Amino acid sequence: MDILDLATGTVLRVYKPYTWTSFDVTKKIQRLVLRKLKRQSRKLAEGKRKVKVGHAGTLDPLATGLLIVCIGKETKNIEKYMGMPKEYTGAFYLGATTPSFDKETAVDQSFDISSITDAAIYAAAKQLTGELDQVPPLFSAIKKDGVRAYQMARAGSDVQLASRKVLVLEFEITDIQLPLVSFRISCSKGTYIRSLARDFGKLLHNGAYLDSLCRTKIGNFDLGQAITVEELAEICGEPMKFKAKA
Repeated sequence: MDILDLATGTVLRVYKPYTWTSFDVTKKIQRLVLRKLKRQSRKLAEGKRKVKVGHAGTLDPLATGLLIVCIGKETKNIEKYMGMPKEYTGAFYLGATTPSFDKETAVDQSFDISSITDAAIYAAAKQLTGELDQVPPLFSAIKKDGVRAYQMARAGSDVQLASRKVLVLEFEITDIQLPLVSFRISCSKGTYIRSLARDFGKLLHNGAYLDSLCRTKIGNFDLGQAITVEELAEICGEPMKFKAKA
């Protein structure tokens, strides 16, 4: 794999590990590429110190899966990749809620799930398919008045975020083992699966949060094509330098 084709740019399909941020991945790749270029080119070592690297669509730290990383001139096409539909697999935890709608924060309310039926679960998924007015999580990178929403949330602010139109193309329930409900969701750019978890619980007159999430597709890019940061480090001549976090 030639990741150093800066003349035309490079698109990488990378696996983002659990607990890593998308920024963690791009910074490590940037450093790997820059060091390899410096070893290959004295001019770069003496002069150029930067290589553009960016990702096309943030994954939450507690999510895993496919991250598109653009290098060099391909960074100009990031918006194109970000606009592609996404596919996710994961599980909702029924019977509790958290402020972040996932496991980043502690449970703040619990519910009895004994009356929830499989039929009700399938019906809720159907109601959350199609065009939706979705309110993003307060624990998100969305800016309000120039401040990241998650910063306001962690400071104790109860600010309200405006709803936005999103499109859920498919919402398939793949397994029910209460309190966990497994799913496969195909959706548009800007869809928050954590918000779907919150709304899923509300439709069941209960509570729910996102227990696990993996992004499996971005457009025609598939997770099966992805490489790990460790594999990339080996390609760059630095094996064992970047161990994925457990």
